[in-house]
Amino acid sequence: MEIFYYENQCGKVDAHVLEELSVSSLFDQPKTLAASIFSGKCYPWEILPDLSAFICALGPTLDPERFEHAGEFIWIARSAQVAASASLAGPLIIDEDAQIRHCAFIRGSAVVGKEAVVGNSTELKNALLFDRVQVPHYNYVGDSVLGYCAHMGAGAITSNVKSDKSQVCISAAGQKIDTGRKKVGAMLGNHVEVGCGSVLNPGSVIGKYSRIYPLCVVRGFIPPNHIYKNTGELAEQR
Repeated sequence: MEIFYYENQCGKVDAHVLEELSVSSLFDQPKTLAASIFSGKCYPWEILPDLSAFICALGPTLDPERFEHAGEFIWIARSAQVAASASLAGPLIIDEDAQIRHCAFIRGSAVVGKEAVVGNSTELKNALLFDRVQVPHYNYVGDSVLGYCAHMGAGAITSNVKSDKSQVCISAAGQKIDTGRKKVGAMLGNHVEVGCGSVLNPGSVIGKYSRIYPLCVVRGFIPPNHIYKNTGELAEQR
């Protein structure tokens, strides 16, 4: 989809900035069985209000030889490993060879990709995890999209609501894009690495192949192929 300048409540936004935040820039080709949810969407946060209904529509079309209808609006691949202690609520799709480990808490409106890992005491809510995503230890992922092979270290979380409960804006290159939503977590591009104990503030967008050091507090847009070391300290990967 072609992207132009446009006006929003935060003002005029440059077309180049919008391109860097787009689905095509962050994910190349969406590696997820939910790829069609991005049809007609420019930016990944635009899928958040549609995710629940999308799962409810997609679930009944899945091959029953590969997916079990495991509860109300819950479909689990027969090859997936789900711990007995995990708490699962629909709408939910867990793709093939995924691992849902001990005491994972999935609150609904979630897609867990092929070979993805949702680990001990990790909580998901209104989240799309692409194939091979790993959130393996004490993570919170809410109102977020995590691209192919993205990984969050132990205790890293997505914060999805501002303290003043106002609408979330995406900050990039000194400009702001109003999402029109009060709940937006993080958008991680393909192969993003987030260090242990880091907090991704509402509306954080991390470009593909970028790395976040442990114990960082991240705001706004981090370009692709960069290392985020601390607030205001950014280095290009070589």
